[in-house]
Amino acid sequence: MPAPRRHRLPGIKAPLAGTTALAVLLGAWFAAEGVRNADAVEAPPKLSVPAPQQTTADGIPALPPSRPLGLRIPAIGVQTSLVGLGVRPDGSLDVPSPLTPELAGWYEQGTMPGAAGTALAVGHYDSSNGPAVFYQLTQLGPGHTIEVDRADGRVAVFTVDSVELHDGNAFPDSKVYGTTGRPELRLLTCGGAYQPAAPGITGGYQANTVVYAHLTGVR
Repeated sequence: MPAPRRHRLPGIKAPLAGTTALAVLLGAWFAAEGVRNADAVEAPPKLSVPAPQQTTADGIPALPPSRPLGLRIPAIGVQTSLVGLGVRPDGSLDVPSPLTPELAGWYEQGTMPGAAGTALAVGHYDSSNGPAVFYQLTQLGPGHTIEVDRADGRVAVFTVDSVELHDGNAFPDSKVYGTTGRPELRLLTCGGAYQPAAPGITGGYQANTVVYAHLTGVR
């Protein structure tokens, strides 16, 4: 597997690892640290409930920065606290602890969810015990909502625009991490085929699932 390419995010000094590196961080470390089985868990079945029609108009003003506390995705039954994540000594984005696969994390050196810019939330796809917090992200579609509880008592409601699978060797850094000026949210986990570790080969998922969403409501 090729060495990860470094890149810098707009306004952030610490570089996050792109391309293959994110797939490795979100999946292959299970094999490296001996906390998962040799094979990946089976992909979840497709949701039978269609995405709702978007009823909230766009153009919601950005909120002032406020630390996110929790995240909910009603369509797939996700409800999790959010832990703060930074960068590792090698400059790559950290991930939640493998001991708590039910928790998601957010990049606390970046945009806070609901504020202007692109906020990042990361969660594991699976664990040694089976599915993890973001196991069913691929089941989301346009119109589904993501709710983020904030420390200021407000709930920022994001509407999903798309869900895309990006190959680890062609990860679109600027699209995922860049900003359009409006408040946006990205949910990231690993995806695609799982390659077991072998002599001379770093195992891991070969792609990343990314949910693209933007702020459409506040309550």
